[in-house]
Amino acid sequence: MIFTLSEEHQMIQKMVRDFAKHEVEPTAKERDEEERFDRDLFTKMAELGLTGIPWPEEYGGIGSDYLTYVVAVEELSKVCASTGVTLSAHTSLACWPVYTFGTEEQKQEYLKPMARGEKIGAYGLTEPGSGSDAGGMKTTAVKNGNEYILNGTKIFITNGGIADYYIVFAALEPDKKHKGTTAFIVEKDFAGFSVGKKEKKLGIRSSPTTEIIFEDCRVPLKNRLGEEGEGFKIAMMTLDGGRNGIAAQAVGIAQGAFEAATAYAKERKQFGRPIAEQQGISFKLADMATAIEASRLLTYQAAWLESEGLPYGKASAMSKLYAGDAAMKVTTEAVQIFGGYGYTKDYPVERYMRDAKITQIYEGTQEIQRIVISRMVMQS
Repeated sequence: MIFTLSEEHQMIQKMVRDFAKHEVEPTAKERDEEERFDRDLFTKMAELGLTGIPWPEEYGGIGSDYLTYVVAVEELSKVCASTGVTLSAHTSLACWPVYTFGTEEQKQEYLKPMARGEKIGAYGLTEPGSGSDAGGMKTTAVKNGNEYILNGTKIFITNGGIADYYIVFAALEPDKKHKGTTAFIVEKDFAGFSVGKKEKKLGIRSSPTTEIIFEDCRVPLKNRLGEEGEGFKIAMMTLDGGRNGIAAQAVGIAQGAFEAATAYAKERKQFGRPIAEQQGISFKLADMATAIEASRLLTYQAAWLESEGLPYGKASAMSKLYAGDAAMKVTTEAVQIFGGYGYTKDYPVERYMRDAKITQIYEGTQEIQRIVISRMVMQS
């Protein structure tokens, strides 16, 4: 077994790290406070090829793999979790289902401009009455000649309002529950589509989260993704890969907080010596470093499995579960190390802690991950 990144992976890691340091970090605090998405940053990521990392060149990508992708999300999230999740949702939740289930025409029309970063993608599954219970969705689709007519509301849409394309799930045959769900590619300019309320959030504040509304939204037949009734399968398989991105985001958040706390502990003196030398603090740092490394290994393993075309559902659930919990623990300890200063906005650790919490919630709560893992364990 080889635990080192390849030369290609390391090269892209350094490129993203430099980009994050010089282009993303300088405005991270300001964008968080203003709840402001910066489209120029996304465009700059596209120019570096980051918006199409795992997709073949024929579809506008750079022909790399999912391990490279999670490394990129991690590096971005070390300085700005909002930027990390923008890329994660765009890649895992919007591009992936089009690449995996789309027709050649759909890949050319939708995947290629997303991979190039000319368009931004989003994913619409959650509703006011159905989050973890995706089978209870109320958004409906009715076939009408050469179109489907969608009605309903989706909430908590990452990239909502800034996205050009949305992967949306609706009940075509509600009586069939999960088996009656169908997936669609919806353009922001389709008649009957609108963006609703923008959420004011605890963390990832420069990543817009909105509701999207369908009022007799007209979707051409050619924009159905996959076959009728395949929507639930597409949604769940998409989330498997999406969890790798969120695990990488959690690793990046934890690493950023750890580095800030370590630097502070080396400089801050109490009782005549740096607090990093005091057992109470040094042991915290040791536990934080261990949790981060374990999270990273789980995340990289899941991404490697996906890259190799091997089953990765259990691995991605484990990586998301462990990394999310570790990020929350590490960031909380980072604030503790800073003491009273950590509770102020003068230092970034309070932002890291606020950002970390969502990694335990979206793309399947930690409780859902435990259900997924336990079922797979019992079936093995």
